[in-house]
Amino acid sequence: MSICVGGLTRKYNIYICLVPSLFFANQKRTAVSSAAYVASRARDATFEKFMDGYKNLLKVVSIQDLILANPQKPQSVSIEFLNRLSQKLHLNRGAASFIRRYPHIFRIFYNISKSQPYCGLTDAALSITCEEAATINATLPDVIDRLVRILAMSTSRSVPLRAIFKVWRELGLPDDFEDSVISRNPQRFQLAAAHEPNTHTLMLVQGAVCPKNFSAAVDNWRITECCKEDSKIDHTENRYGFKHAFPPGMRLSKDYKAKVREWQRLPYLGPYDEVGVKKKSKAAIKALEKRAVGILHEFISLTMEKTIEVEKISHFRNCFGIEFNMRDLFLDHPGIFYLSTKGKRHTVFLREAYERGRLIHPNPVYEVRRKLLDLVLLGRRGLLFKNLKSSDNIEDGKAQLQKSVTD
Repeated sequence: MSICVGGLTRKYNIYICLVPSLFFANQKRTAVSSAAYVASRARDATFEKFMDGYKNLLKVVSIQDLILANPQKPQSVSIEFLNRLSQKLHLNRGAASFIRRYPHIFRIFYNISKSQPYCGLTDAALSITCEEAATINATLPDVIDRLVRILAMSTSRSVPLRAIFKVWRELGLPDDFEDSVISRNPQRFQLAAAHEPNTHTLMLVQGAVCPKNFSAAVDNWRITECCKEDSKIDHTENRYGFKHAFPPGMRLSKDYKAKVREWQRLPYLGPYDEVGVKKKSKAAIKALEKRAVGILHEFISLTMEKTIEVEKISHFRNCFGIEFNMRDLFLDHPGIFYLSTKGKRHTVFLREAYERGRLIHPNPVYEVRRKLLDLVLLGRRGLLFKNLKSSDNIEDGKAQLQKSVTD
C-alpha cells in the first residue's frame, strides 16, 4: 500500500502514517522497503562512534548476566557453553576470542574438576556490579515513580509483565523487581492473570495516582526554554514543540523547515492524557502521530541511558495505543531521535540527551554503568606485566591436572 503525503510517496505494509514526511524533504522518495528506508537515513558520526563501544558493552553485559546467574561459587560459566551461544550473542569469532579482548572484565581459568576452561568476572567487574545494585536500591522511590509513569502512559493503565522484563535494565529496575518493587507496593501495583499464556498483567491500582499530575520531560524543557531571555524559539512553536538537533551535514531545505515548523505548532494530547474516542480526520491522525512521538520521547527519557532497542520498546506499542510503525516514527523525526543499526540491532537514542557521546545530565545508575563501558573501551590496554595471560592459566591448569593424575 502506498500513500502520498506532501508530494512524497511511501510504501506501508501494515501501518498508515499521515505525517508530513520529516526525513529528507529535499529528496524525491519513491516507494521503498523498510530496509532501504533505514539505510537512507542521515548518519551522525558521534553516535556511530559511540555505538562502536556500546555494541560490545551489550555483549559483555549478556555474558556477565550468564556468569552471575550461576549460584555456585565461584560464579562462572564454561567456555564451551558460551561457544554454543556464540551466534545468539553475536560473538563472530567465538566466545574465547571475545573474552580475551577484555581482561579487565573477564578472567579465564582452568576448572580441574570439569577438565575444561571456565570464564569468571574480575574483581573490578564484580565491584561495578555490586555498586550498580546498591545504587539502584538506594533510589527505589525513583524506580517506583518510573514504573508508575510507564503504566500511566498505557491506555488501560496496564502492561504485560513480559514487556517490563524486556526493559527492566533500561528502566533501572532491580533484578528482583517483582519482589522488591511490585510485591512491596500493593497500594500502587497489582498483578492479574493475562489473556496470554505464561505471563501476567501489571496493573496500576485505581486511584493510587493521578496521571494528570505527571509532567512529561518535553514539558519541563518547554518551561525552561520559555524562561530563557535569549530563547530563539517562537512562542507558538514552544507550546507544542520538541527540541530538535539534526545530524551534522543533513541538508535542510526551506520546504523541510516549513514542514517542521508546521509540525511543531500542531496541538496534541500528552503521553499521560486520555485519548478518548479516536477520530478519522486527517488532522486527528496527525495529532495521534504526534502523541505517539510524545510517548516514545517520554519513554526513552525514563530510561537510565536515554537509549533503547527498537525491538524492546515495540512490545509496548499496543499498550500505548500507537497505531504507527515505531521504527518509521524514529526515522521520520531525525531531529528528535537517532537510529543506529550497529551490533545487528536497531538502537534509538534521544538526541537532546547526548553531547559528544555522553549524557548531558547523568544519573547515578548511568555513572556506574559508564565505568563498565570505560573498561570495555580500555580493552587490553593497561595490563600489568605480572599478570599471566589467560592462555598461560589454562596451560598451568592442565599441567596441574596431569601432575595430580601421575601422583
